[in-house]
Amino acid sequence: MTTYDVVVIGAGPVGENAADRVVQGGLTAAVVERELVGGECSYWACMPTKALLRSGAALRAARQVPGAREAVTGELDVAAVLRRRDSFASDWNDEGQVSWLGSAGIPLYRGHGRIAAARVVEVTGADGTTTTLTARHAVIVATGSSALVPDIDGLRAAEPWTSRETVAAKAVPGRLAVIGGGVVASEMATAFSELGSSVTMLARDGVLHLNEPFVGERVAESLEEKGVSVRIGAEAGSVKRNEDGTVSLTLTDGEQLDADELLVAIGRTPNTQDIGLDTIGLQPGAWLTVDNTMRVLGADDWLYAAGDVNRRVLLTHQGKYQARAVGDVIVARAKGEPVEDGEWGRHAATADERAVPQVVFTDPEIASVGLTAAGAEAAGLRIRVVDYDLAATAGSAVHAEGYRGHARMVVDEDRKVIAGFTLVGPDVAEMLHAATIAVVGEVPLDRLWHAVPAFPTVSEVWLRLLEAYGR
Repeated sequence: MTTYDVVVIGAGPVGENAADRVVQGGLTAAVVERELVGGECSYWACMPTKALLRSGAALRAARQVPGAREAVTGELDVAAVLRRRDSFASDWNDEGQVSWLGSAGIPLYRGHGRIAAARVVEVTGADGTTTTLTARHAVIVATGSSALVPDIDGLRAAEPWTSRETVAAKAVPGRLAVIGGGVVASEMATAFSELGSSVTMLARDGVLHLNEPFVGERVAESLEEKGVSVRIGAEAGSVKRNEDGTVSLTLTDGEQLDADELLVAIGRTPNTQDIGLDTIGLQPGAWLTVDNTMRVLGADDWLYAAGDVNRRVLLTHQGKYQARAVGDVIVARAKGEPVEDGEWGRHAATADERAVPQVVFTDPEIASVGLTAAGAEAAGLRIRVVDYDLAATAGSAVHAEGYRGHARMVVDEDRKVIAGFTLVGPDVAEMLHAATIAVVGEVPLDRLWHAVPAFPTVSEVWLRLLEAYGR
């Protein structure tokens, strides 16, 4: 039996960061991982997907600037794009991540981790051997999530692509059908249409419908300009994989659609099916509900959950934010130090509820933080919405010919602070952090007048929004 202060199940970005904070705090920690150290983000999500998208974005940017446009003489080199993608996924080899764990003083146990009793984790290796780990203080579940495959007739038997297979594809299919209209569906429709696929997108609930309404409208319009068939309201009723390897979909209205590959991107499901939740009175396969310090509700005080698995925010950067908080709070509790779990406290993940930044790397890019107008109203805030055309800034004309974009500021009228901010346009991702700081810092609008944007930049939109709001 091997004993540590903390045992972390899952060595993705969340598990790595949580263990690192624990060790930096003076305790010992071990991590358990059944797949690749570095997790979904490193090999099948954040990094390789953005590598797939970046080449097309760079080519578009060049074509939007006279002088550079004339220098572009060809189309994307698909093989080169895929090679670059492979490099960002480290060719699906985790030696570098394993080396980092060693340098950080965090032992790695490869295998399937399962809670066997209070503070006890059993690790079953690939050879069937079992190692028992005991935690003095806490067990952190950081097992993440997997793609949800819905109960559509014939879908599972057809072996569709999920985000993993799509991101790791070795070749670009001639025809790609996509079920879904969210972030993964929109980004992969963008990437594969630019790589040469004929893409059909079945967006039952609309495109990026959880964002401000103009977001989905702009992205759907752009996708259609690329040749993507965006089918709002369309829904697959049954799916069949044919003998020749192609896929046939029958829509609920009876229409038939044929494709070479099918991507299902409608949501996520927690990786909690077989981690021993039943041994401690919790439901296998369920999301783990936590308090603001990531301690699991309905369980004993030694169990924590961070990242996708707690369903607070399914984004890598928020999971790492939670990991820092949970690692620090476990150290504080173990040492009998004060716990700062109040609003915006060191040990509380307050931003999960009020200031989540997100970028969708479509064409155009979407950058948002905080609440949408509808979300703010649902939260009971008295708001004022201020919109501005990004193309009306001088910086946009310098940035690209024919620049199209939009900005929205949602103001909490009672406190005179920004509750939400959304940008749509080329390369707006790098403008987002200023809005995140304004939302998190609850900077009064009167003070923001003194944050003077440089001229000529697209960031001048901050001044224009304030002018539209009025002093």
